[in-house]
Amino acid sequence: MALPALSTAVEYVEAPLLYKGKVRELYDLGEHMLIVVTDRISAFDYVLDPPVPSKGTVLNKLSAYWFGLTEHLIENHVVHTDVEKLGSVVKDKELLDGRIMVVRKAERIDIECVVRGYITGGGWRQYQTTGEVNGISLPKGMRKNEAFSEPIFTPAAKNDVGHDEDISMDQMKEIVGAELALELKEKSLMLYRFARDYCAERGIILADCKFEFGLIDGKVILIDEIFTPDSSRFWDKANYALDIEIDSMDKEPVRTYLASSDWDKNSKPEPLPESVVEETTKRYTDIYNRITTT
Repeated sequence: MALPALSTAVEYVEAPLLYKGKVRELYDLGEHMLIVVTDRISAFDYVLDPPVPSKGTVLNKLSAYWFGLTEHLIENHVVHTDVEKLGSVVKDKELLDGRIMVVRKAERIDIECVVRGYITGGGWRQYQTTGEVNGISLPKGMRKNEAFSEPIFTPAAKNDVGHDEDISMDQMKEIVGAELALELKEKSLMLYRFARDYCAERGIILADCKFEFGLIDGKVILIDEIFTPDSSRFWDKANYALDIEIDSMDKEPVRTYLASSDWDKNSKPEPLPESVVEETTKRYTDIYNRITTT
């Protein structure tokens, strides 16, 4: 029998809740933190109903997989992902199995480190207006979804409420200092190139992605999530084309449904149809299997 979708873990965790995001919940374990990834799904800044079964498990397991693959490139915050090690902290181990990650506590660097390999999404919209992306001048005449000759680093200043703010590299240096800004850029581009090549071997295009970093004893480490459908834009290579809206391998069914509905975007939308929820679960499961199957 399939386990129910998880909308919150508060009633199943015997530890203080530190933070509740749109998808993740952080609990205080003393020396470490516990991250529980729920099945909540958001779009257009709203958390939607109902939660999407298996979404949280996919996000957590995929992050754990990538953290393992990239630990030779950069240290990360993972301690373990074994729910059995949590003992009485967790009331329902079967429900939370696959959803938890115990991590080291780090000082979060309040920059979202975005790398773009292709000009699409928000980058495309910037380019159409200014000919630039985050202050980076680009060649004239680029086409939507065109690959850059080299990936570009386009940071954003993190906001816990509302949208993150796109900033230039110079602005980033003012916020975190020139040395740290350059280190984050270098590490972000290195990680992107590694995952881009890994995905390409599996018929997947990694169009863009974002990272979060933290500091432990002054050392930069990778935190949060990495190369998931919520933090990256994956395209099936078979669907790639210029000048169109490519169907990305994530919560695109939700976005498409909302965009075609009569929702006014000024209030929380009505619950998603069962067919949209089922298709979204399938998307998340498919990308997980394609990436992790060797």
